[in-house]
Amino acid sequence: MITVILSFLLAANPFIITDEDEVIEKLSQEDFMMSYLDSPFINNQKLELQMEVLTEKIYKDPINARLADNGRIIKEKPGLTLDRLKFKKQFYDYFYNGEDRAVEVPKRKIYPRVDSELISEIREKELGSYVTYFKSGNKERTHNISLAAEAIDNHVVFPGETFSFNKVVGKRTKERGYKRAPVIVRGELSEDYGGGICQVSSTLFNAVELRGIKIVERYSHSRSVPYVPPGRDATVSWYGPDFVFKNKYNQPILIRAFAKNGQMVIKILSSDSL
Repeated sequence: MITVILSFLLAANPFIITDEDEVIEKLSQEDFMMSYLDSPFINNQKLELQMEVLTEKIYKDPINARLADNGRIIKEKPGLTLDRLKFKKQFYDYFYNGEDRAVEVPKRKIYPRVDSELISEIREKELGSYVTYFKSGNKERTHNISLAAEAIDNHVVFPGETFSFNKVVGKRTKERGYKRAPVIVRGELSEDYGGGICQVSSTLFNAVELRGIKIVERYSHSRSVPYVPPGRDATVSWYGPDFVFKNKYNQPILIRAFAKNGQMVIKILSSDSL
């Protein structure tokens, strides 16, 4: 019992966590203490919450390798997150033994799903492509088309993986840069943020209608659209229809999407060994 008391006296100072010499957290032993019989224990629920806070402060998304417009490969960049096992050990040593009162926050790398080697392999063979046309003078609609095309460009769909247009492109809002433009709602023309992106999903549908692609979900507009033949469109809406397909090839596929000079171009690429 004397050993326990002495260890807590030693650990009375705060647990200081730094990141690149900047203090990002100061923790107190008392904040995490649970009394159980005559011995103190760590409140692990509070410790887990604290680790979530630290993770938010230091987290960096990994960045996939991608192809530039000129075909050059832009290398991947690993992300960072909290190394929870190392942090727990450091905090336990502090809590029970009075050790490591000031520590550099332990991090571990998060490796991206798509690296340069994979990109170099799956850019070799064109499986399919499709082009549609739009009036570039309609600035708002053109802007929305460009944003959605950028969101799906360089996206890799692995074997057996499902691609969801809504999930990949995300919610079309003013905060995310989308503008109000004409949309079709229940057969009538209206205006909403993201108007025009159905041309991107429709172009993608026509590009991926291949032997090794299974169309999981696809809906047509309630009236014909001018950029694809009747019945060849794929309408999407954040709270409604989605366009979803599954890669049934034994190799990943790479989506390239370009919107410029009044053309919406999508190419589907993969490995020569496909």
